[in-house]
Formats: sequence, C-alpha cells, structure tokens
Amino acid sequence: MREIRVAILGASGWMGKVHTMAFQTFPHFFGTAEGTARIAALVTSSASYAEELKTLVPGAAVHSHWKAVIDDPDIDLVDICLPDNLHYEVAKAALLAGKHVLCEKPLANSAKEAGELAALARQKGVIARVGHAFPCNPVHDLAREIIEAGEIGEIRMFKGCQHVDVFGDPEAPFMWRADGQLAPTGIVGDTGSHVFSFMERLVGRVSSLIAENFITTAKRPVIEGSALGMRAEGQKPDRFAEVTNPDGTHVLCRFENGAHGIVDFSRVATGRKFMQTYEIYGTKGSLAFTYDEINRLRFYSNDDRSGRRGYREIDVGPENPTYKAFLPLPNFALGYNETKIIEAAQMVRSIIRNEPLWPTFDSGHHICQIVDACMESSRLKRWVDIALP
Repeated sequence: MREIRVAILGASGWMGKVHTMAFQTFPHFFGTAEGTARIAALVTSSASYAEELKTLVPGAAVHSHWKAVIDDPDIDLVDICLPDNLHYEVAKAALLAGKHVLCEKPLANSAKEAGELAALARQKGVIARVGHAFPCNPVHDLAREIIEAGEIGEIRMFKGCQHVDVFGDPEAPFMWRADGQLAPTGIVGDTGSHVFSFMERLVGRVSSLIAENFITTAKRPVIEGSALGMRAEGQKPDRFAEVTNPDGTHVLCRFENGAHGIVDFSRVATGRKFMQTYEIYGTKGSLAFTYDEINRLRFYSNDDRSGRRGYREIDVGPENPTYKAFLPLPNFALGYNETKIIEAAQMVRSIIRNEPLWPTFDSGHHICQIVDACMESSRLKRWVDIALP
C-alpha cells in the first residue's frame, strides 16, 4: 500500500475543510488497495484556526504561507484551495517543484495561464487535476455511458444552468468573490465553470459563443467577519465596496461536434439556494438532470414504441461501483461532500497508477477558454471563436 503525502493550502476555508475531510475519509469507502493518503501539511492564514488544525489533523505541519510546502520533500501532492487569483502562481510553483497538483476551479485567471500550466504538467510528467467535483457524482457516469453507447444519437442541443442567491439581497455583505482583483472572472469562473465542466465532460468542446455578463448591485456593505450567505440585517456598515466582477451571465454557444448550447448562471437568483440542471437533446433521445434529485437521471428514447414514449426516471444505485462504495441501496442520495471524497480517491488512484483522469489541466484549460470567451464576448458584444487543439 502506497501512501500519498498531501499538503492542503487554504485549510481554514470552506473548500479547504472539505478537502481535508475527503483525504482523511476516502479509504473508509474505497479501501487502501490502490493507495491511501496522509495529510502531511496544512496552510492557513488564520492563526486561531491553526491551533484547531493541530488537533483535527494530528501530526500534520501547520504553516502560515503556501511557499513553505512547495519544496518540502515530504509532500507528494499540493492541493490548492486558495482564492482564484493565487491558483496560477501556486500551481506553477508546485509543478516546477515536481509535485502532483489538485487545484480548485477555476484553474487560472485566464486561458493563457491555464494553457501554460497544462503544458508544464505534461512536461513534468505529473498528475494535475482540476477540482470539478460535481461531474464525479455517479449519476453523470450513467449519462456519459448512455451518450457513448449512442442511445440518444447525435447530440444537437445542450441546456444548462446553475443559480444561487448569495448576492440576491442587495444588503448581502461584500466578500472576496465579488472583488475583480481576487476573482477576476467573478461568477463566470466561480459558477459558470461548473456548467462548463458538464459541457466538456458530456457533450464536447465549445468552438464559439456569445455572452452577456451583468452586475445587479454595484456596491455592497463591508462587514468584518462576514462569510458566504450572510446578510447585513440589523447592522449599519460605515463603508461599501464596489462589485467589480460579474453577478450573472447568459450564454449561447456552438460545440465542435455541431451541437448548440443555451446556458445561464448567477449568484443573484433570489430564492434559489442551489439550482443546477442540464438537458441534453439528441437525434434518438434525451437526458435531463436536476440537482434537487441528485442521483436521478431522466432518459427519453425514441426506441420506445408509439404511445409509450416518455421520460423514465433512473435512480443510480449499487450497480455503479462508486455509488456502491457508499450505499447498498439506490435513492439514498450522495451529496456534495461525497463527490469530494470520490475526487480525493480518484486523485490518489491516478497518482498511484500514473494515469491521468478527467478533469486534467488540459480540460481545465478548455474550461478557462470558455470563461475567457464569455468575458471577451460580453465586453465586445459579439460572437467569439475558441481555438481548439
């Protein structure tokens, strides 16, 4: 049994905590035959949480800056859960040091940076993966299986969306996600990249698009200690910060395989706590998914006889080995944290086997190309082509 030694950067944030949990727990579900992990180092800027981490992850070194782990010979895998603007710099340093890298999305601030990272990962011969965990849900394995088997024919249209309402209230406090310096692409890289990951995984590569980005609330109150989902109710902020990246986006796109796409996403959809859907229409059938029924896929087939055609509901269950690792019965829904556990297990297995698994940095590069094209299209108010390999 080989052990992969992991450094988690940004360990005090939401995503850092999720990744820490995932690497600690995945062997309980997937076993150790294809490797296990030990969290050898944690990086946090929070001095108070640093002491807590020493209890939560016994034996791990705790650092205040990411540079402390890059050249550490005791680290095999650098796991980046830092704000968007740091992804490129940190991932590049880790790759140059010969480390395997798991980087939360978006991979970089631009497609140029992402392409450089993808090329560097290939040059170094390391495993480099982007944290697009939603498609790790076993229900999307089924969708891909149906598509690859030709059961819905040639894909002609994709519709997808993802909406939350964390900024639906104009009084929701300002946070780094609304800062164009810390998160240059705003909701496009934050939420849009999730929809784009489904597109890349299930439909194919996007060749051109036209997009409109928008901001609904120009300024937001600054409240010390605020976090994702908080409100400013009952408080009287003395200053406001300007929102300098998009709150939402509408996209029309064309795929390399001739399919067309209609996509929208936002952080201002009041009442939508988390809405994620896709519909994939082919010449012989179609698929539909909604996150509200997280392990259920709807499948329509023209092969059904006339008068009996309609969407059938398929609940993914233990016939899928990844689902079976968690639960013995279908419809006992796997949630977001489980997808992160799957992601951690796949990352370790990929390193042990020395076999890249989707989404590689090359996939992350294409998704960043889509993000870039959305930003450029909205700025220029026209269609933008995407260079394909």
